[in-house]
Amino acid sequence: MNLPQTDTPLFNRLRFVLVETSRPGNIGAAARAIKNMGFSELVLVNPRFADAAQQEEAVAFASGANDVLASARIVGSIEEALLDCNYAAAVTARLREFSPPVISPRTLATRLNEETTLRAAVVFGNERFGLPNEIVEKCNVLINIPANPDYSSLNLAQAIQVVAYEARMASIGETLAVNPTIGFQGEAAGRTQIDGMYTHLEQALVAIDFLDADNPKKLMPRLKRLFSRTQLETEEVNILRGIAKQILAKCKK
Repeated sequence: MNLPQTDTPLFNRLRFVLVETSRPGNIGAAARAIKNMGFSELVLVNPRFADAAQQEEAVAFASGANDVLASARIVGSIEEALLDCNYAAAVTARLREFSPPVISPRTLATRLNEETTLRAAVVFGNERFGLPNEIVEKCNVLINIPANPDYSSLNLAQAIQVVAYEARMASIGETLAVNPTIGFQGEAAGRTQIDGMYTHLEQALVAIDFLDADNPKKLMPRLKRLFSRTQLETEEVNILRGIAKQILAKCKK
């Protein structure tokens, strides 16, 4: 058995196994969910149609995840699907009296990310009947998605998306990659700049009689409290000072 090295990222150590899937569209939707979260390994155990991954419905539902569909392996048994894996998790809404330990998708994802020698498979059952007991018993844990108990039925792609999302978040952490071309990434204003802006703004407010210099009450402290929550940038401070300058100029005319 070829086990992964300890530096292998989770994206290369986790496969998604679908057992006896009936609808090609669900296989396509599964491929899309997997690729959305950065995973790529899909294994189909005895799908209803031998060419399920190539059918028009599967391609349509994959919505661009054609590479995942094209590389999907079709096998004849769960043993083949779990080959080279040393950890398996069964996803089911139906809890069993005799089953492996039950954990959440988040707990699973954390474990897989931390224990880097694990090459894991997450196993999903047929759309109507779920997973049979003999397959659940081959798995190390049973994954139960804590959905609304009054309506806990997720479709196949939804369940895969939940597990794949948790695995992705465990792998990349809470610090998300931000495209530097999107949004403002200005330099934070310094204390001297901000204090100068407050002085300038106060002068402008006095000039338009919005602030009574002899009885200022708590207007300026409240404005300072407001701006302190915004993490002002240098350009923003300059804009506010520009507004104050124009107000003062108009008032002198």
